[in-house]
Amino acid sequence: MHTRRTLLAATAAGLAAPRLARAQEAPGVTATELRIGNTMPYSGPASAYGSIGRSHQAFFRMINDQGGIAGRKINFITYDDGYSPPKTVEQVRRLVEQDRVAFLFNTLGTAANSAIVRYANQRKVPHLFLSTGADKWGNYRETPWTIGWQPSYRTEAQIYAKHLLEQKPNGKLALLYQNDDFGKDYVAGVRDVLGARFDGMVRTVSHEATDPTVDSQIVTLAGSGADIMLTATTPKFAAQSIRKVFEVGWRPLHYLTNVSISVGTVMEPAGPERGIGIITSAYLKDPTDPAWDQDAGMNEWRSFMAKYLPEGDIKDGSFPFAYGVAQTLMQVLRQCEGNFARDNVMRQVANLRGFVPATLIPGITVNTSPSNFHPIRQMQLQRWTGSTWERFGEVIEGAALSG
Repeated sequence: MHTRRTLLAATAAGLAAPRLARAQEAPGVTATELRIGNTMPYSGPASAYGSIGRSHQAFFRMINDQGGIAGRKINFITYDDGYSPPKTVEQVRRLVEQDRVAFLFNTLGTAANSAIVRYANQRKVPHLFLSTGADKWGNYRETPWTIGWQPSYRTEAQIYAKHLLEQKPNGKLALLYQNDDFGKDYVAGVRDVLGARFDGMVRTVSHEATDPTVDSQIVTLAGSGADIMLTATTPKFAAQSIRKVFEVGWRPLHYLTNVSISVGTVMEPAGPERGIGIITSAYLKDPTDPAWDQDAGMNEWRSFMAKYLPEGDIKDGSFPFAYGVAQTLMQVLRQCEGNFARDNVMRQVANLRGFVPATLIPGITVNTSPSNFHPIRQMQLQRWTGSTWERFGEVIEGAALSG
């Protein structure tokens, strides 16, 4: 499957397009068009994330109606990669070499982006605001054309490890993780905090993204004697984990990666009552949280959904994520002031100061610099009540390690 949309982006009022950089300096840019490339798992084991790509299509359609960026239309080209890294490579080469996109935006998946990061950097194609929190996307020295957006998985795991030590200082931790760089960042983050205690305190079990279920892994972990669990996997397997933990009668203090906490695609399929008490972290406003019922930013997002994506599940947290990261891209494009040459795009990407997308929790902002490619470093802990995620404690500033 692939979708291809020609869409118009917003223009800052009164902004005149400056002289266009020479064509060889600005692939994907003409006097009237800006081409942006994306891959997304519209099919396969992580197809729940396809809502992110659908949101981007709707977002740029909205921007289309608003008037254009420096007089140019956005031609947003998104292809299905099925959450398969070889397919991602194939589709990205197609985007860069055939479609001639100006840059890549919000390509999803740690393994998928790992498969294309060298290609993008060798060709000096901006590889922007990846839909993965792997800590390595902040390594501005080794991969200066690649930048993440969401908080680092490793930093997130450090926060959980510190909290579980406060709650159960003598506990034993069962850690289920996806066997790729995504899952391994959680193992690394826990090890950062536990240090020499890790081997005696933690039982780890992995699974492959292609596995049909993680039921056997849960049974193994439940039998380990652990009274704490950390689940670091994608939505399909997160829902399976919650169900199986409940079914076997295991009741650990349970932490869950924040990329798999959508009410619509994880908590409800798992059975809302089965996950009561699970702890995760947040940087985005949860659309099911009544605290945001009158929030101006969420009302802006809800208006967007009602007009441009009425079929979308407003309980699906992927939609607020997509809206926030797309708003961040638009801020970069505004700062470019019509010069969309690749080197200038990267200069503006590394020059975001206190930007506040509509869907971020108050107190959390987007900041970058030439030596900071971790745009969001703040999170807040929250707990599942059976119907929504309830935040507690203060906003926590993390410290990612790479870069």
